[in-house]
Amino acid sequence: MDSQGQTTSLQRLQNVEKRIVKVLELAGGVMDELASPVGPRKDVVQNHCLEFMQLIKDIQVALRDEIKSACEYRPFEKCDYGPRIANEICHKKVEFIMSQLDAMKQTIDEYHAAV
Repeated sequence: MDSQGQTTSLQRLQNVEKRIVKVLELAGGVMDELASPVGPRKDVVQNHCLEFMQLIKDIQVALRDEIKSACEYRPFEKCDYGPRIANEICHKKVEFIMSQLDAMKQTIDEYHAAV
């Protein structure tokens, strides 16, 4: 990953962290409201809960995107070791088959010469 990609990724993760702090503050606000001696105000609790759920969704989406972008990063993507080895194995197989065919042709030629 280049430094620009790392910086933006770190910034996005910091934003997620800020959202998590906000979620905890909202949860604390609901707890304070529920513990209020005059009783909870329904509109305040409802607004906090709606904002809480929206932030949870946003956090999930942001983390999912970060995980996907991390999985797309492949440092050995341009490495040709795997394809090169597969090519060498195929080459050896072709050489083996050619030697078997040559042996079969020789056997057939010997048979025709004997007949």
